[in-house]
Amino acid sequence: MAALTPRTATTCTALAVLATLTLTPAYAADDPSEPPGTVTSAPPPEVDANSPGLKLADGATLASAKVLDIKSVVEDLGGEERREDTNQNVTFALQAEVLFPKDSSTLNPEARSRIQAIADEIKAQKPTTVRVFGFTDNLGSYAHGKTLSKKRADAVHDQLAGFLGSDITFEVRGYSEDYPIADNSSEEGRRKNRRVEVSFPRGATPSEDGSGTASGAGGELG
Repeated sequence: MAALTPRTATTCTALAVLATLTLTPAYAADDPSEPPGTVTSAPPPEVDANSPGLKLADGATLASAKVLDIKSVVEDLGGEERREDTNQNVTFALQAEVLFPKDSSTLNPEARSRIQAIADEIKAQKPTTVRVFGFTDNLGSYAHGKTLSKKRADAVHDQLAGFLGSDITFEVRGYSEDYPIADNSSEEGRRKNRRVEVSFPRGATPSEDGSGTASGAGGELG
């Protein structure tokens, strides 16, 4: 048998390696050491309590703990009724159209059930002060809106007082077109601004500043 030349030996070796690689199937691990998506956390680093970077400067004190005010707003599909809850207050906003005829301060028949529902919530929260604020849009004069918003607030107050009795102190105001909650350039926004808001502290303790959580809206002719 003839001896292999160096080139022939090299070629045979390469073919043998290629055959080995081709014939050896590759398998994925059937049982991985960790489930996919597992994140391995390293042990927390040690903290030196005496490190200068962790110490307050001489004479410095820690700020007082503060509880952030969290606001939750729920509005029905038509936007006719809106409820806003914060850590301190509850505010109901009812659009004027669901309470009154156009440019009127006389409650319609459907208003009673809506105001009754608010009275039930007031009874559950047991506040000592309830604020009833009326608002309009920016149509018409400011003076007309001031008068109309106050009369509407008075009408809702009278109904609430009948449900709640004399244990509640009411604050009743009309704000005309002040404090809009929507853009007065559209009818949709003006409708939201024409409203009466009833707000009260959560629980039995009045809020510290005694002010309403809601803001207001302008002077309407509709």
